[in-house]
Amino acid sequence: PMDRMVDLRKIAVRTPGFSGADLANLVNEAAISTARKNKRIISQDELYNSIEKVMLGPERRGHVISPKEKEITAYHEAGHALVAASLKDSDPVHKVSIVSRGTAGGYTLKLPLEEAHLRTRTQFLTDIAMMMGGYAAEELMFGEMSTGASSDLRQASELARRLVTQYGMSDKLGPQTFGDTQELIFLGREISSTKNYSEAVAEKIDNEVSAFIARAYKAAQKIIASRRKVLEAIAKRLLEKEILEQDDFYALLKPFGLKPVTV
Repeated sequence: PMDRMVDLRKIAVRTPGFSGADLANLVNEAAISTARKNKRIISQDELYNSIEKVMLGPERRGHVISPKEKEITAYHEAGHALVAASLKDSDPVHKVSIVSRGTAGGYTLKLPLEEAHLRTRTQFLTDIAMMMGGYAAEELMFGEMSTGASSDLRQASELARRLVTQYGMSDKLGPQTFGDTQELIFLGREISSTKNYSEAVAEKIDNEVSAFIARAYKAAQKIIASRRKVLEAIAKRLLEKEILEQDDFYALLKPFGLKPVTV
């Protein structure tokens, strides 16, 4: 049984793209979590936590980190959240956490309001800028970067390369794709990729990938530098509470009156 205060619309907003099996798994995890706490009614919080467990892995509250690492993680996640909240075409931030979950030291949960099947170049650039937000925040606050940004950089690089080689979104190379990929459709796994372009074109692809990342990184740096007080406020609250839900996060930003910008 679920609490009468559970808002299933909010659960739907946090689970775009979930299949029936994913939703069944989510509810099952919420029931297990409720039973472990010797409770008989499933609450909204149990459902929220189960969404993140299905998406990111279990919480690791026993994972001990030093105060310095905790501070770096707080500013890193604050950077992601601030850039996401500042960009016009970004999906809303649903949660910011510095509690370890799965392999992540912290995470910023940013989800679309509805399931989307088409995305524009501007939306992709916004995603890359958000990925670079943690890196830019570490650079500004500590004068150097940590290994915490490695996953973000990998994802940003892969996405920028897809813009050029798969989606035809490069101005210089135009509307064409590069590379011939063979896939096992029924497994959904890539099994081989062949290069069907010259070394000269490969160099142009690399340059365009670098240009996309540089543009997004510059946007992230500008937001972080010009809104440093907001960054510090988010990081300070994360160090106090460890978790910021959507309502708390946007309530924290409201006094600053942030105006949306574009990449």
